Amino acid sequence: MLLDEVLEALVPRAGGRYLDGTLGLGGHAAAVLARADAVPGIPAELCGLDRDAAALAVAGERLAAYGGRVHCFHSRYGAFADALDALGWDAVDGALIDIGVSSMQIDTAERGFSFHADGPLDMRMDGDGPELSARQMLRSIRVDELRRILAAYGEDPQAGRIARAVVAARERQPIETTRQLAAIVASAYPAAWRARARNHPATRTFQALRMAVNDEVGELERFLDAILPRLRPGGRVAVISFHSIEDRIVKHRMRRWAQACVCPSQAVRCVCGHEPEARLLTARPIRPGQAEVARNPRSASARLRVAEKLPTGGGPA
Repeated sequence: MLLDEVLEALVPRAGGRYLDGTLGLGGHAAAVLARADAVPGIPAELCGLDRDAAALAVAGERLAAYGGRVHCFHSRYGAFADALDALGWDAVDGALIDIGVSSMQIDTAERGFSFHADGPLDMRMDGDGPELSARQMLRSIRVDELRRILAAYGEDPQAGRIARAVVAARERQPIETTRQLAAIVASAYPAAWRARARNHPATRTFQALRMAVNDEVGELERFLDAILPRLRPGGRVAVISFHSIEDRIVKHRMRRWAQACVCPSQAVRCVCGHEPEARLLTARPIRPGQAEVARNPRSASARLRVAEKLPTGGGPA
């Protein structure tokens, strides 16, 4: 997804070290190494992370031809610093995360990410990780907390109605499957809203629960907190997000990195001496072109933002 745009953003080079925090099936990683190998010099290396063991296994096979230049870790991307420390890497020349649920996860009914095919209500990206599954979460969550999650992560105007409907339904019988939950959500929507909706009424609910189960906002913020000090000066970080919540977080963080003066707004002149840490390379997010969307409709909501660390940004030289 946005492959050409990612390569243009990261500018892979010979001898570079790169981080792919969401390795997935290894497509971006393979392309980064191939582009770097096209430049004469010392072979590039890549550190790849994924919290989904099944995806990591597929990526490992795909990248096997690169041998010891690829280092794979079963890990969340927010904990990337531990992987770099294990490798003895102080810094990387480029970092990429492609956040959200993968096509492989969506299309596997047993993972419980989609209501298009019935499956257990799981939604854990780790598969059998330590997090509570969506099924477990819905067994005991309070109605006010569920409403908050649906409003914050799903931005659903019917969050209150849906939360009350879910809590009422679980008192009659446990909510165990994706289609069971989807039916409850659909029944909570006013008929007039259902008639006007472009997507299934449960779309936002499934998004919100998935984000809560996997702590996706927290994971993104932990990555953004830690990545700049682990970039070499001139190194770039690229983030692909898929909805407005994530994109806003990335946009505001990158703008903060690029900000010079941080004095209070009422200050007559700058006295803080603060220098920008990064340069924004995307004033607006890069979106996929019509040809890519035609090939892969799921790419339609993708947004790419890129920043480059400045020499004044601190961290390893």
